[in-house]
Amino acid sequence: MPKWFSFAAVRNWLYRQSFSKAGLKSTTTDLGEGTLMHCWVPKVHSDSKPNLLLIHGVGANAMWQWSSFISPLLTHFNLYVPDLVFFGDSYTKRPDRSEAFQARCVMAMMEAQGVVKTMNIAGISYGGFVAYSMATQFRERVDRLVLCCAGVCMEDKDMDDGLFKVKSVDEAISILLPSTPEKMKELMRLTFVKPSFQRVPSCILNDFIHVSPRLWPLHSHAFFWVLVEHAIAAFTKGFASHFDHHVKMMSAESYQEKKELILALHKDRKFCDLPRITQPTLIIWGEQDQVFPLELAHRLKRHVGENAQLEIIKNAGHAINIEKPKEVCKFMKSFLVDPFPSPKEVNQRNGHKVD
Repeated sequence: MPKWFSFAAVRNWLYRQSFSKAGLKSTTTDLGEGTLMHCWVPKVHSDSKPNLLLIHGVGANAMWQWSSFISPLLTHFNLYVPDLVFFGDSYTKRPDRSEAFQARCVMAMMEAQGVVKTMNIAGISYGGFVAYSMATQFRERVDRLVLCCAGVCMEDKDMDDGLFKVKSVDEAISILLPSTPEKMKELMRLTFVKPSFQRVPSCILNDFIHVSPRLWPLHSHAFFWVLVEHAIAAFTKGFASHFDHHVKMMSAESYQEKKELILALHKDRKFCDLPRITQPTLIIWGEQDQVFPLELAHRLKRHVGENAQLEIIKNAGHAINIEKPKEVCKFMKSFLVDPFPSPKEVNQRNGHKVD
C-alpha cells in the first residue's frame, strides 16, 4: 500500500462529506487562553427546533462516534457535535484535564455559536462525564440529559474492589489508547459482545497503527468494512488533497494529553462527591458492558432518583452506538421528543431490557 494512502483518512473524509451533506458545517471557535474548539453546527438554525448537543467518548473525533445518529436526529433538533479538547481539531494550552473544564469549554463554544436558550445533551462514555458536569454547572441551561454507558458514579476504589476487568488505570490506558495490534484486539474484545477482528485485513490494522496510531476509537469497530467498501470509490473523488490535514489531525501528538484526561477521571474519585442533578435523565446501557459494568448504571439510577429512566440493551457491550445504534436512537428520540413520563411511569419502566 502506498505510504500516502490511508484507509483511516479516507473514512474521515467520507464522514466529513456526510456531515456536510446532512446540513451541518464545520466551525472552529477560539475560546482564548490557547483553547480552540471544533464543532459541527447547523448550516441553518431553526428557532422552532430544540437544541441537541452530542458529546463523544474517547476516540479520534466526534464524527466516528455519532455518524449513525445525524440523519435520524436532524429532523427533530438543531444538532451541535463538538470535538472535545485533545480530540479531533480541538486543543488547549491550559493544564486542566478535568471533565469540568471540558464542560466549561463546550458551554463557552455553544455561547459563541449563539445558543443562548436551553439545550438537551447526550453523552457517550467519557462524553457522559462531560455532559453530567454540564448539567451540574449550568443547571438552568440544560433541559434533558442522555447518558450512554457513562460510569460517572464510579469511585477510585472500584478498581481495587475488582469491579472492572482491568486491574489498574495504566492497564486501562494501554487498552483504551492502543498502540499495537494485540492491544487493538483487546480493546475490541472489551467493548463488543461479538468482536470480529479475525476478519480485519492486516493492511488496515497496520494503517491504524503506523499511519494514525491514535485514531482507533473506543466506540468504532464496524467501520472497518465500510472503509473497505468505500475506499476505491472515494479514491477517485479527489480526497487526496485532504490527506495532509487529516493525517496530522489523527496523529499521536495528543496521546499524553488523552492519557492525562483518563487519569484525571479516576484520581481520587468519590461517589459521595458527585453532585445530584435535577434534569430528566435517560440512562442507556449495554447489558454486557465490560468497560463500565451494569452495576454502575443501577448506581447512577439510584443517585439521580425519580427523574431518571434506565434502559438496558441486551446483546450489547460498551460500544452500544456501534452495536445497537437503532435501539439507542429510538430511546433518545422517544425521551427527547415525547413528554417526559411521570415518576410512576418511569419506575414501572426502569431496568426494562430490550433486544
